[in-house]
Amino acid sequence: MATNIDYNELIPNNVDLASDRRLQRALESWHPKFMQWWRARGPEYFQDNDVYLRTAISVDKNGWAHFGKLKMPDYRWGIFLAESSAEKKISFGEHKGESVWQDVPGEYRAPLRRLIVTQGDTEPASVEQQRLLAATAPSLIDMRNLFQVNVEEGRHLWAMVYLLMAHFGRDGREEAEQLLIRQSGDPDKPRILGAFNEKTPDWLAFFMFTFFTDRDGKYQLASLAESAFDPLARSAQFMLTEEAHHMYVGETGVSRVVQRACEIMNDNKTDDVRRFGGIDLPTLQKYINFHFSVSEDLFGSGQSTNAANYYTSGLKGRYQESRLKDDHQLTDEPYKVVRVENGKLITIEVSALSVVNERLRDDYIADCQRGIDRWNKIISDRGIEFSFQLPHRAFHRQIGEFADVHATPDGRIIDQGEWDRHTNDWLPSEADQEFVASLMVQVTEPGEFAAWIAPPRMGINDQPVDFEYVTL
Repeated sequence: MATNIDYNELIPNNVDLASDRRLQRALESWHPKFMQWWRARGPEYFQDNDVYLRTAISVDKNGWAHFGKLKMPDYRWGIFLAESSAEKKISFGEHKGESVWQDVPGEYRAPLRRLIVTQGDTEPASVEQQRLLAATAPSLIDMRNLFQVNVEEGRHLWAMVYLLMAHFGRDGREEAEQLLIRQSGDPDKPRILGAFNEKTPDWLAFFMFTFFTDRDGKYQLASLAESAFDPLARSAQFMLTEEAHHMYVGETGVSRVVQRACEIMNDNKTDDVRRFGGIDLPTLQKYINFHFSVSEDLFGSGQSTNAANYYTSGLKGRYQESRLKDDHQLTDEPYKVVRVENGKLITIEVSALSVVNERLRDDYIADCQRGIDRWNKIISDRGIEFSFQLPHRAFHRQIGEFADVHATPDGRIIDQGEWDRHTNDWLPSEADQEFVASLMVQVTEPGEFAAWIAPPRMGINDQPVDFEYVTL
């Protein structure tokens, strides 16, 4: 059953916000602070240009988005929860079989707030990381995709702020304020998770970020969508519909860079792609190595008491929990994990409950591999002998089991000296980054594209590729 939504409301929503005047006033008070943040730390340029954006106006699966041109500050951020089911039961943990919660149980107040704040903190962080990219957009359609990602991350922030204000009182309002005060990369008030303090200096980094890091977001949201706290589960479920577009931008963006590199190689009978303004495949592999390893760290330590407690309490499940064939309580379930022992990587069995994070990371790695396979098909279809590889899970890790070791991309443990000698062979060097930066020149003619990237196969929402996606 679709819910009627007034698109002209200041805060369009399907949570009957008008019936809770105190909450509505709190959110309306937060709104100008959010807009001040958006103007100061959102996209640096084009705030006053019309952009062809998709805006959520409904959760109905047959029409949850509206396309049209508007200025980004006029975007209706909104609060949307997937439809509720009166019969919904908790599907895992010690409360398995009980009805889902509509309010926060007192004993779980602190950990639930922590989960919501951590998720909420990633949303404005990525906007801050990407705020300068429009100045070097390789086409209008890419510029529009950047802005679409940005406004949806802003809406996801609204979704988490709603939960904080609706269910956590003064604590929630204070946390909502902090979400606008922390800043990506700030040495004094950084964002909570490390990957969201990294720079996104160029469009290749942006495409890698939206493929790898937003894919982590998919798995985090999918596990929150299993939560016994129904408002959080329903918020995450709707957010996943928008997160899919972010990953699509990343996968197709990298695909187009790969395609262009292959075209240059075949047209000029050379591997020296850089000489003709393209990004060579070995450099792309280095970017894959970096962004994959940084994104892996977002899952946290493989063996985690917090994750086990979240699972047992019913706060955060596993990816597609209902499809897994076990007791959904993990009391006696084993799970295989990789560990370092005597300088070598070995596989051992441990309690599945103790490594819920590692299970989620395994699902993520398998998903990333499917994208790698599709990129490799582009290369093989053009008769070029090269293939990308996901680096080993122990490579370039800063958190968890592998934080204190050095490993090669193929999973060999090495000493500090060998790591120092080969770092630039495996990760983007300063010279690599300078070269990629040298290609970043803005292209604003409809249907025209920078020389380092191929055009997409199709436009957006049945519009042609040469549609004026941003009005200049």
